[in-house]
Amino acid sequence: MQQPKPPFDLNDFRPPSVPRNVFRYGIPLVLIILFLSSSFFTVAPEEVGVILRFGEYTREVQPGLNFKWPMGVEAVYKVPVRTQLKEEFGFETLEAGVRSRFSDRNFEDVSLMLSGDLNIAEVEWIVQYRIKDPYNYLFRVRNARQTFRDINEAIMREVVGDRTINEVLNIRAEVEATVKVKMQELVDQYELGFEVEQVQLQSVTPPDPVKPAFNEVNEAEQEKEKLINQAQGEYNKIIPKARGEAARTIEEARGYALERVNNAKGDAARFNALYSEYRKAKEVTRQRLYLETLDKVLQRVGKKVITDEAGTGVLPLLDLNKGGQ
Repeated sequence: MQQPKPPFDLNDFRPPSVPRNVFRYGIPLVLIILFLSSSFFTVAPEEVGVILRFGEYTREVQPGLNFKWPMGVEAVYKVPVRTQLKEEFGFETLEAGVRSRFSDRNFEDVSLMLSGDLNIAEVEWIVQYRIKDPYNYLFRVRNARQTFRDINEAIMREVVGDRTINEVLNIRAEVEATVKVKMQELVDQYELGFEVEQVQLQSVTPPDPVKPAFNEVNEAEQEKEKLINQAQGEYNKIIPKARGEAARTIEEARGYALERVNNAKGDAARFNALYSEYRKAKEVTRQRLYLETLDKVLQRVGKKVITDEAGTGVLPLLDLNKGGQ
């Protein structure tokens, strides 16, 4: 009687035979591939590579293809030293573009500040910076970015606290420059490895609960400035005119005085000349002065009749009925 055939044969599951050459050449080839793949790495153009050997800093490598010891002997950290980084304070940009989208989260713990004149302001600003020292950035401070943000908040509160709210609103460039200088000094002191390139105030406004009162104060200040400008305009229009008229009057008085003095000097000189001639020939001079005076007087008289002292019968010649002389 024939035995029934089992449903499967264990011989069918026997592994295929592996050639010995596979173990001889394959394993070393795999090791070589792993060695090469973990030894060569690429650094992007905007980065530098910081190499650690067994956790200790050894060197920096520049952009391009570079080599390091594999299998955990050396490790590489890529630092974007040529990329401009940005930190936002008081707001958060979720999506930048033509129509940027911002977070609706409340940032009052960062943006609310007290000014020097005890006014509360909501300050939003941006800081742009670069990593100038990769070693300091990686190893001097445990969390460089958070430390940098804390420095920003501290410096901005200090600068705003030293100024009035109007100064913060109206002289932003001075505030930005002061914050930049103070921030760089503190960053260098902490050895963060950053270089602060720009500080830009985005918005300086009062908190929402006091905005109406603040706007009224601003309107009053603007009205005050308008009235001052109007008064200054009237002053500039009237005062120069009055000064010009005063100067003209003074010049006219000086001219009149000079004319009178010159006339008086001329009369005195003429009198002195006449007197000098008179002393030389008194009778002739007296006769000449007499004739000159008669010439001036007679020119003012209408009708004249000149007779001799011994002349008689003159009255018929005078037409007295006509009112003549």
